[in-house]
Amino acid sequence: MTVRTHIDGTWEPRPAARWEDAFLGGNGRHGAMVYGDPVDDRVVVNHHTLVRPNGSEHLRPPELADRLDQLQSDLLAGDTTAAERFGAGRPLVWVQPFHPAFQTRIRPTPDSSSGSDGSELPAGYRRTVDFTTGEITAVCEGRRSQVFVSRADDVIVQYVTGPGLAVDLTLDHALPGAPPRLAIGRSTVLTPGGGRLSLRVGYPDSELAYTGVTVVRADGGRVSVAGEGIRVEGARSLLLLTRVRRHTGGLDLAAECAALPQDDYPTLLARHRALHRPAFQRASLSLDADPAERALPGSELVRRPGSPALLERLFAAGRYHLFSSSGVLPPRLTGLWTGDWDTAWSGAFTTNANLNLQIASASAAALPEVSEAHASLVYGQLADWRDNARALFGARGIVAPSHTDGESGHTRHYQRAYPLHLWTAGADWLLEPLIEHAETSGATDPRLVDALHEVALFYEDFLTRTTPDGTVAIVPSYSPENRPANASWGTVNATMDIAAARHALTASADRSPTAPASARRRELAARLPDYRVNEDGALAEWAWPGLEETYDHRHLSHLYPVWPLDAVNPYDTPELAAAAHRALELRGSENDSAHGHLHHALIAARLRDGMRVSAALDAVLAGDFFHDSLMSAHYPSRNVYNADAAHALPAVVIESLVQSTPHRLVLLPAPPAGCPNGELRGVRTRFGAGLDLRWNSDGTATVVLHPTRDARIDVRTGDGHTFTDTSAGTPPAPLELTAGVDRVLDLRRR
Repeated sequence: MTVRTHIDGTWEPRPAARWEDAFLGGNGRHGAMVYGDPVDDRVVVNHHTLVRPNGSEHLRPPELADRLDQLQSDLLAGDTTAAERFGAGRPLVWVQPFHPAFQTRIRPTPDSSSGSDGSELPAGYRRTVDFTTGEITAVCEGRRSQVFVSRADDVIVQYVTGPGLAVDLTLDHALPGAPPRLAIGRSTVLTPGGGRLSLRVGYPDSELAYTGVTVVRADGGRVSVAGEGIRVEGARSLLLLTRVRRHTGGLDLAAECAALPQDDYPTLLARHRALHRPAFQRASLSLDADPAERALPGSELVRRPGSPALLERLFAAGRYHLFSSSGVLPPRLTGLWTGDWDTAWSGAFTTNANLNLQIASASAAALPEVSEAHASLVYGQLADWRDNARALFGARGIVAPSHTDGESGHTRHYQRAYPLHLWTAGADWLLEPLIEHAETSGATDPRLVDALHEVALFYEDFLTRTTPDGTVAIVPSYSPENRPANASWGTVNATMDIAAARHALTASADRSPTAPASARRRELAARLPDYRVNEDGALAEWAWPGLEETYDHRHLSHLYPVWPLDAVNPYDTPELAAAAHRALELRGSENDSAHGHLHHALIAARLRDGMRVSAALDAVLAGDFFHDSLMSAHYPSRNVYNADAAHALPAVVIESLVQSTPHRLVLLPAPPAGCPNGELRGVRTRFGAGLDLRWNSDGTATVVLHPTRDARIDVRTGDGHTFTDTSAGTPPAPLELTAGVDRVLDLRRR
C-alpha cells in the first residue's frame, strides 16, 4: 500500500517560537523537540526515564488492611463519609515528575555574517516533519537542518549543511523550571574533524544523575573550544549525534561516545527509516479533502475545524506521535516530550482514563509496538501492584495505581476529593488493551494469562461482603474522579468496579477453563450486582440504593461496560445500551478537558450515535486544542501541553467507521459528519483480519477483509445500511473467513 504524501506530514512557514510548537521526533526512548530556527537552532532532548527524584520513589503503600473490615461495615451501614477516614492524614505526594534533559544549540558565531539578527527570517524559510520517516527539516537560503531520532541506533541525529558554516555549539541545561540546585558538570574534547560535548546533571539530594553526550563531526573547516562548547568555522556540514543516560555514580564518557554509530547521515537515516516507515504506513485515512486545504501549514489548517483535510492530518499526526512516544514505555501525559521541568500532573501516566484513551487505537491502527510498550509498563510493575493489594486490602493478587512515573507502581495518592487509593478497577482497565492486542495478533502472551489470574485472585479475596439479596457488594468503591451528589467519593458498587470485577473474573476463567478456580470465578462473577437504571432512565454511576448522580463531569467511568469492554452494546443488551445512551445524553463536559470529549466520542460510536461523535470531535477541533506541532493541549485555547487529544483522535475516527470483537464486525456505526467520502486502510480486527474500507456520498461502501486466520463472524452495519458478500455472491449472513482468502462486502442504503 502506498500512503499519500499530502497527508503524511505537516509544515510551517516560520520557526517555533514556543517549545509547545516545536516539531516532534521520537523512537520510544529518546525524544526531540525541534524549533527549526536558523539563528538559534535548538533541539530539546527528552528521554522516557528522566523523572526527578522527589522522595516519592521511596514510599510504599501504607498498611491499612486492618482497617478495611470496619470501613466496609460503616459504608454498608450508611455512613456516606466513612471512606474519608481510610488513609486520612497522609500528605498528597505526586510521583516523580518527568522533565527535559537539555537542549542542543547551534548559533552563528558573533563575527559571522549570518545576515539576520533574528528579527526577520532569511528568504525561503520552511520547516517540515515527514511522518513517514520521522525526519524534521528546516531550510532557508541554502542552509538545511535535518533531525530524526533513530529507532535503529537509539540516538538523536542532526545534520546541518550550508556554505561555510560558522557556528558555536553548546549543550544548554537551563530550561524553564529547572531546579536551582542541580549539580552541573561539563566537558569538551576536540577530536580529529570534530569534538565531543558532555553534560552531567545531578539531582539535588540524590545520588541519581543523567548525562548527555553529543559527538560533532565537521566536514571541512576548523574546530576549536569556545566557552562551554565548541566553535566550527568554514565547514560544509555538521553531523551531531546525541544520547542521554540516567545513572548513579560515574559514567565512562569515552565509552559512551565510542558506542555511538560511525556512519554518515544517509546511512543512519536509511537504517532508521527501514523500521519507522513500514510501521507508520500500515494504516492510513483519506477523506478526499480539498487539495488546496491539504497544502496549508498546520497552523492555518487548525483554524478550519470543519475541514476534512484537518481530520486527515490529525489522524496521521496522531499515529505518528503515538508511535514515536512508545517504546521502553507507552506515552505519558505529555507523550515523550516536554520543554519545561514543571510538567502538569508530573507528566506521569494517569491510568484511570488518560493512558487507555491515548493507546486506544494501538491494535486497530496496526501499531503493535504501542501495545508492547504498554505491556512493558504493566508487567514491569506487577510486584508493586501485589504490594498494593496486600497493604491496602489484605488480599492476594494485584491492584494498580492511578498514577505512576514509570518506575514505581505503588499507590501513593491520598486526597479527600480524589481517594484514588480506593480504586480497585485499575488492573482490569490496564490489562484490557493487552487482551485486545492478543485477540488482534492471535498470540496470547503467557504473562497476560498470569496477570489476569492475579486480578481474579484479588477479587476472590476482596469480594467478601454480601447484601440481603445474596449479591456481592463492592465496598469500598470509587468511580474516578466523581462522587455521588449526596455522598462522599468512597462509596459502594460503582458501576465501573462492577464491570471490571465481572470482566476480570470471566477473562481469567476463559483463559484457564480447566483450572480448578475457573468455576469458582464464574460463580463469583454471577453473584455481582446488576447494573442499575436510575429514575432518569440512565445507566447509573453507582448501583447502590439512594446514591444520586453527578452528571456534569469529564470522566465517564460508569460507561466502561460500553467502551472498551463491549459488555453493553446495541446488539446483545439493547435495553442497557439505551440506558447507557441516556447516561451519555445527560453527561456534561465539566471543564472541557480534551480526554472527556474524546472519551464521550468513543462511547457514542459504540452506541451508534454519529451526531454525538461529531459533536465531541467538533468540540476538540474547534476548541483551539492543537499547537503548531499538532500536539494537543488538555484544555481549550492550547492550555496545558498534553497528548490526550492528539493520541486518542485516531481511535475515535476508526471506531466511528469500523468496530470489531472476536466474533463481530460493525461497519459504519457512526460516521463523522462532514466526511461523505473516504478511505480507511490497514485496520486490524480482533478476529484476525486486516480491513480496508471505502465509503461514498451516495450511501455505498466497499469493505475488503484480509483474514490471517479462520473465523466466523457476525456482521452488523450502521442504521440504514445493509450489505452483500460480493466475493461469495450470498445475502447477509454470518461470515466464514478462511486465512489467506480475501472477502469483499458491498454496503448500500436500504
